[in-house]
Amino acid sequence: MASTDDLSIDKPDDLPVLSALSPSRHRGAHPPIDDYAFLSDCETNCLVASNGAVEWMCVPRPDSPSIFGAMLDRSAGHFRIGPYGVNVPAARRYLPGGMILETTWQTETGWLIVRDALVLGPWHNNDQRSKTYRRTPMDWDAEHVLLRTVKCVNGTAELEMSCQPSFDYHRDTARWEYTGKVYEEATAVRTIDPSGGPSLVLTTDLRLGLEGREARARTRMKEGDQIFVALTWSDLPAPRTFEEAAQKMWATIECWRQWITLGNFPDHPWRNYLQRSALTLKGLTYAPTGALMAAATTSLPETPGGERNWDYRYSWVRDSSFALWGLYTLGLDREADDFFCFLNDATTGAHGEPVELQVLYGIGGERDIVESELEYLKGYDGAQPVRIGNAAFNQDQHDIWGTMLDTVYLYVKSRQQVPETLWPLLERQVNAAIKHWREPDRGIWEVRGETQHFTSSKVMCWVALDRGAKLAEMHGQFQRATEWYAIAEEIRDDVLANGVTSEGVFTQTYGGNTLDASLLLVVLTRFLPPDDHRVRATVLAIADRLTDNGLVLRYRTETTDDGLSGEEGTFTICSFWLVSALVEIGELQRARHLCERLLGFASPLRLYAEEIDPRSGRHLGNYPQAFTHLALINAVTHVIRAEERREAGQFQPAHSPPIGPV
Repeated sequence: MASTDDLSIDKPDDLPVLSALSPSRHRGAHPPIDDYAFLSDCETNCLVASNGAVEWMCVPRPDSPSIFGAMLDRSAGHFRIGPYGVNVPAARRYLPGGMILETTWQTETGWLIVRDALVLGPWHNNDQRSKTYRRTPMDWDAEHVLLRTVKCVNGTAELEMSCQPSFDYHRDTARWEYTGKVYEEATAVRTIDPSGGPSLVLTTDLRLGLEGREARARTRMKEGDQIFVALTWSDLPAPRTFEEAAQKMWATIECWRQWITLGNFPDHPWRNYLQRSALTLKGLTYAPTGALMAAATTSLPETPGGERNWDYRYSWVRDSSFALWGLYTLGLDREADDFFCFLNDATTGAHGEPVELQVLYGIGGERDIVESELEYLKGYDGAQPVRIGNAAFNQDQHDIWGTMLDTVYLYVKSRQQVPETLWPLLERQVNAAIKHWREPDRGIWEVRGETQHFTSSKVMCWVALDRGAKLAEMHGQFQRATEWYAIAEEIRDDVLANGVTSEGVFTQTYGGNTLDASLLLVVLTRFLPPDDHRVRATVLAIADRLTDNGLVLRYRTETTDDGLSGEEGTFTICSFWLVSALVEIGELQRARHLCERLLGFASPLRLYAEEIDPRSGRHLGNYPQAFTHLALINAVTHVIRAEERREAGQFQPAHSPPIGPV
């Protein structure tokens, strides 16, 4: 029988003993965003602070109302397990190849090891088909269990467990009731709306005490002692003993390792960054539908204490498509299959009629993502408002057709065949780009100011026509391909006439002079070849003039009407885009230096938020961010492949075959 790994740890003489701090149940200031660990079972996810507290979790779906929300308000619920009076661990890591968090604790008298996971196991829906699972089932499936195991590996230590849920974004309080024979099980029910969502069942080999909305336990562990705590929210059985818990933990490790071995990862010092990014992207997928979320959180601020706080727990067509670039690069294409099926579902009505593509969807395919503000929540570090929903769902953003068609082209070009069921969807997107490319929109950055003629939106409309024409050729629609190539050339001529300065630098909007990092897509999408003088001028202008302490801003807020106040940090995806663009124009040494610097900004667990404060290194915005991790994969792969070609005497970036997202 599998069990947790035995770890023999001797207390080092030169390691200072951690002083006893305030009891952990006293909630203090927010931890840094990059302090959180991310756990997922591809149906639910959560964030765990370094003090051992789950501070963000929504069930049954990642976009459901929160049950633990201390990340956004210190009184909005948490679930902590760790040594009593100690809040700073000795070490934290993911077990290699998966999403099992291991935290090592040192107290004055002993050492503890805590492992956390959202449990995966063999596919379990064998008696009844799921009503919501629409994608091809994998061999393993979510068991809807948050499992936490503890082992005392040296000396003795006082262990404390505190589970204090707060339902519906802290709008409905929890009431605990014993539901086991003695003290081993309790159920948290909703006080205001008992039918408003699933109840929570806490199962453990500790002795639970119930104190209002909190379930607590405390015990002294000695060397060799092992305990488990399992939180469940479905009818699937929780483990009843530590042996069962250890078996489920081991099965979860095996599930993740089976998945990661499907990828192609280079034997390189940056390999671990690629693997962690791939695992993060997989963890942000919603397996029942194939959707991929932009991030796991809502309203983590882009500006400390500011109003740039958005809900990213939805599936953006653009973000998801870009994310698949990264997975393709690593040979992980099953997620692409599922995402295309998700898009097909989202753009097909109940009776098979075509439905217009929109900017973003709920992870179940929902179209109306109404935005509202939760004014009673204090917000992360005081940043308000806290928003749920996202009003961008009905914006006009003309880049979405190009990003989707570019991803489809990447998907099918190695197969040289367009799936028959996919062709009507592709044709509709090309026709939409033809119809709207001359119109203003809100651009890739979803500005809330006035619509404008954003150059990058026009470039992506060109991508829609260019990739559509290539796909038409594969599908045997040669006349259609000829027509679409001609329109693509018309769009390119228009962009070059209106979106480029006299110095040959692409501008944010037609007729303007403002730089925008999205113009790095000019080279990454092959709108122009890398050796074109306008490409080089634009890449170097962004590198030299649109950076803060070497990191890339998406634009200067003081010269861009985005409808919001305040500044923001540097956009990490844009910095990784710059790495790829520098490789393309032959600036390999500069690209490597920037890439190394960006990797150095990763969280201790190699995760990234949306932005980085270039002076403090502080992570800003929602977390972990799919957009950032996909750009990391492409940038790192660009540098590695270019260096391999250089060492082989073949490095000619301006003329070499496309690398990554083309």
